Amino acid sequence: MADRLAPDSPDGAAAPRKPVPGPGDPGVTRRTFLRRAVLGAGTLLVVGTAALGYRAYDEGVFSAGDGAAFDPWRTWQDQGGPVGMVAAGILAANPHNTQPWRFRVRASQIDVYADPARNLGAADPLRRELYVGLGCALENLVLAGEAGGYRSAVVLMPDPRDPAHVARVTLTRGAPRASRLHEAIPDRHTDRAAFRSGRAVPPAGLEEMARLADGLPGTRLVWFADEAGRRRVGDLLIAATDAFIADEAQSKAAFAWFRQDWDHFMRVRDGVNVDTAGLSDLTTSLAKILPRQSRNAGDRAWRDATRDTQVATAAAYGVVTVPDARSNAARLAGGRLLERVHLWAAANGLALQHMNQVTERADRERQLGIRPRFGAAAAGLIDGRDGQWLAAFRIGYPTGDARRGPRRGTDAVIVA
Repeated sequence: MADRLAPDSPDGAAAPRKPVPGPGDPGVTRRTFLRRAVLGAGTLLVVGTAALGYRAYDEGVFSAGDGAAFDPWRTWQDQGGPVGMVAAGILAANPHNTQPWRFRVRASQIDVYADPARNLGAADPLRRELYVGLGCALENLVLAGEAGGYRSAVVLMPDPRDPAHVARVTLTRGAPRASRLHEAIPDRHTDRAAFRSGRAVPPAGLEEMARLADGLPGTRLVWFADEAGRRRVGDLLIAATDAFIADEAQSKAAFAWFRQDWDHFMRVRDGVNVDTAGLSDLTTSLAKILPRQSRNAGDRAWRDATRDTQVATAAAYGVVTVPDARSNAARLAGGRLLERVHLWAAANGLALQHMNQVTERADRERQLGIRPRFGAAAAGLIDGRDGQWLAAFRIGYPTGDARRGPRRGTDAVIVA
């Protein structure tokens, strides 16, 4: 989903995480208070002048994760019924925090629509990531319904004449059914920082995540957890990042969602910024205070982070596969599986980051009709019996707290 400098998904301090089954200690996350105290002290040492001090204030150095733009993360359970289900849906992973969804809500029915204006253009040329993100939102919505006493009958792509109408959810009342996945919704954030080196995810955890595909026919989760598999996927991700950057249209399309003005970021409540880049507190504050970053500088920083931090510390890679990655219905189903895995990771002390460079380049190759370098490489990594590569991610143990990003509220996404 959002793979560049921020999130598909955005992110802030989570509650202490539960350990995944296996030996060793998953680590203790820093408390928000301590993090801000260190940030404040470090920033004061750096700023030094009243002018820079004001810029630090104006650019939100001390406000990451605060304010009305972040309220949906805190108030998502304040509304019951179908509207409360939408409140959970909008917290789902999605590409570059574009939040490409709209909802029509009735007492016994929710219709989910794509917002065609919220697409990534050349960065997602065949709209693969848009539909995967909508599948993630659909999964959160269904989980919230179960916890609130609703059973959901889901029909994907209910109107063949309208590709924007992605799902119809018919609701009936039943007994509430809570789940760990539902409880993890506010703790799910994309983590772009380094993962703990040398700490493997236990095989039992990988197997349990693979079983999350149950009930989603045709979807599968394929793991690359051994050293050889990680190297093959990691090398391909680095090469795809370089190819993405070299494609000016893709680079510009992604950079268009990078928000460098804090007031604008808080007003539009979408896109990505430096807060979710996986940087240290001090580096993040400096990046906000210093002059704004050019697209080329942003591309270089993304490439370096991909190679030196994200690929270098991945404990494993997961690939969601479906029978036909061009089918919007299959993309939605794969998105539901991806969100389940993300929520399971959050509930079990693991960190996760979507890594979409390979499929972004594969789809761009198809769009331009050029040699399928990355399309062929992706297919070569997946046994044809496992289906087609839809979406990928890295997983591991966190070294800190991922920050959350802003969300538009239910009032902005529910249509009449």
